[in-house]
Amino acid sequence: MKTLLLLALLLAAPVQADRIKDIARYAGPRSNQLTGYGLVVGLAGGGDENLEYTVQSIKSAAARMGVALPFGVAPGLKNAAAVMITADLPAFAKPGQRIDVTVSAFGKAKSLRGGTLLMAPLAGADGEIYALAQGSLAVAGFGAEGKDGSKMVVNTPTTGRIPNGASVEREVANPFASGDSLTLNLNDSDYTTATVMAAAVNAALGGGRAAAVDAMSVRVSAPTDPAARIALASFIENLDIAAAVPPARIVVNAATGTIVIGGNVRVLPTAVAHGSLTVRVSENDGVSQPGPFSNGRTEKVAQSNVDATEAKGHMQVFAPGVALSDLVDAVNALGAAPGDLVAILEALKTAGALRAELVII
Repeated sequence: MKTLLLLALLLAAPVQADRIKDIARYAGPRSNQLTGYGLVVGLAGGGDENLEYTVQSIKSAAARMGVALPFGVAPGLKNAAAVMITADLPAFAKPGQRIDVTVSAFGKAKSLRGGTLLMAPLAGADGEIYALAQGSLAVAGFGAEGKDGSKMVVNTPTTGRIPNGASVEREVANPFASGDSLTLNLNDSDYTTATVMAAAVNAALGGGRAAAVDAMSVRVSAPTDPAARIALASFIENLDIAAAVPPARIVVNAATGTIVIGGNVRVLPTAVAHGSLTVRVSENDGVSQPGPFSNGRTEKVAQSNVDATEAKGHMQVFAPGVALSDLVDAVNALGAAPGDLVAILEALKTAGALRAELVII
């Protein structure tokens, strides 16, 4: 019975194949986020001015170099800025390797263009230091300001990057090489894809070495020898499988008006009428002229005109099981703009005629 089920799933799947490495990831290896606080110097007058914590940072940096600034004297801060530093530590990164860092202004700095980050430690969520960052910033944005207060800013001059700007100092322990199995986690959970993936691995390796744990994970028996384990992982991730067709879904970006309709969207028999009501209010100034030899005065009189017009609404009938292309053609025939289309889709969903998940982001 199980063999017939797996065969039916494989035969019913689409012809297009995907590599396992494109739809799943091995459990264990992952990147780790690092953060740090630092000081950028060498700015051309766009620094933090006299912020207390920036003054403290400069005094601390000078003290590490053996320079003691006079007590009570605040150094000029137009050429320095306090910054926050972020970086991603890749999986399996080893001490001595270089990673990119992003530097963002923390205080009042107007631009980090041309600045240099002084050596700063980068720590993980556990508080341990895993990398040291330092180097010249590459800033894409810039700003200009006139004496009259007018200014122009292009992109974001208060954020920059340092390619290979941090050196890894500590390796993160990784559980990939431990245990007697490897676990593949799908990027999008799906029972059918997990079942098909397990069947494909078993067909390639023989025996029942792979099994679907749930809709997200597939566990594969693996050797404990690191070299053999890596070779097996490489072989499995390059296998081609026919992933399941994703569920019917319509995604609407309310901010931009972008609408993406999946290929499996279906609509039950229904009818939709779409029209628009336009209200126009116009103001005209008239003149009230009294009769000759009267005591009246010439006055300016406001004249308002309110007019409402409604465009002709067209009733469009959706046939049973109408597909994506038919749905788009029908909505276009109604003359609906993206905003109107959202209202139509919401009405169809409320009426129970839309066989798809409506996601509004």
